[in-house]
Amino acid sequence: MSGENVIMQVIDENREDLIDLSDRVWEYAEVGLQEHRSAEDQARFLEEAGFEIDMGVAGMPTAFVASYGSGKPVIGLMGEYDALPGTSQKLVPDQDPLVKDGAGHSCGHNLLGVASLAGALAMARALDETGAEGTVRYYGCPAEETLVGKVFMVKEGLFDDVDASLCWHPSGLTTVGLGSSSAMNSVKFRFFGRSSHAAGAPEMGRSALDAVELMNIGANYLREHVIEQARIHYVITNGGGEPNVVPPEAEVWYYVRAPERREVEEIYQRLLKIAEGATLMTETTMELEFLSGCYNTLMNRPIAEMIWNNMEKVGPAEFSEEDETFARAMAENFSAEQRDRVIRRVREEHGVDLGDDYLHEGLLPPVEPKGRSGGGSTDVADVSWVTPTAQFSTACSPLGATGHSWQVTAASGMGIGHTGMLQAAKILGLTGWQLLTDPDVLKKAQEAFEEDTREEKYVSPIPDGTPPPLHQLPGH
Repeated sequence: MSGENVIMQVIDENREDLIDLSDRVWEYAEVGLQEHRSAEDQARFLEEAGFEIDMGVAGMPTAFVASYGSGKPVIGLMGEYDALPGTSQKLVPDQDPLVKDGAGHSCGHNLLGVASLAGALAMARALDETGAEGTVRYYGCPAEETLVGKVFMVKEGLFDDVDASLCWHPSGLTTVGLGSSSAMNSVKFRFFGRSSHAAGAPEMGRSALDAVELMNIGANYLREHVIEQARIHYVITNGGGEPNVVPPEAEVWYYVRAPERREVEEIYQRLLKIAEGATLMTETTMELEFLSGCYNTLMNRPIAEMIWNNMEKVGPAEFSEEDETFARAMAENFSAEQRDRVIRRVREEHGVDLGDDYLHEGLLPPVEPKGRSGGGSTDVADVSWVTPTAQFSTACSPLGATGHSWQVTAASGMGIGHTGMLQAAKILGLTGWQLLTDPDVLKKAQEAFEEDTREEKYVSPIPDGTPPPLHQLPGH
């Protein structure tokens, strides 16, 4: 039997076990760097399948690498399994939290990790059946939502010998992305002043909260003088205790994003000056906690073309009548713009009219992005700067369901998500097998990577000596 046939068969034969594993991760709903049961279940699944497990890599207890085979080439498949706070949801089309204020898989990472794991499992079985040489690795990556896991794994050198890598993401559409993502810095600014009675002796106090607010004012004025695609977000994580006490300590958490890494660094340096200015105005002191940073994604076009070819081989998803009914009921909760926005974008970019569809069962070929890419960020980007990388999406939620919403949580724990997950597993397995066994296609991918990185080489955005933020609050 050919390697491709083995891959398709293995995923079909393990269908129920894969769905069960995905549903367990969905039920755990563990946030970033706390995904202990999710990581352990995945590692155990692969260990029982004969993979060698290296647990707790890069200083993160919930990060692991599972390897099968030996020698070159080495092909990596990346998985994620962190949930998001505040998005718990029952498997119903109307908002109804499973756990009040609990976490939920509102980005579908329970599906993401298991599909990549399944692709790696199928490739391992194909190695056994065909006697081919090479190594397949599954990277269990924690804390994607806070852009931590892969950045620290790359800094640790865990991808240095990988010849090519693959990833995917649940979506409302099945397509191959050619665009990029935003580079980003995540940093906390802590200000320290002097407490006093806010009414009885205000002149004796030095307000750390004043420093935070003055920094935010400066950052908001900065917005007028940065590139249009830049994004500066912040939340005050500590504003003091009671109004009658001048706050001696306060903290603000910033994300700085831009289409390219160098642009993030430029804006970040200006933000540091604003923070320093706030200390001068308030006679306070300040300390930084650099949590993480990431690059913009380099999409490897030869691999993206391979993914598209394999997407056509696997074929469109086939959703059940129950799935269709659920999607229609859920769409009643959408704003008028939600679904129309997706349909309009697909019509403009792909020339395809989705009509009255509530679930996307077709395949959308890759298209050139219009203008500079940007928007959200992903730590897949850092992997893409050290080895040829491409990713794609499959339909795992109703059209119009937005990421990080209760709607995605619901879809990720039921048939809609399962269907897209198994479709993605086959695409990953077939593409990984081609990279593993066809030297010509791997060479094309590596030549494109060399060209893409010829003028700029990867330098980790994480300062030397910075540990993973194991204490970090979850969120994206």
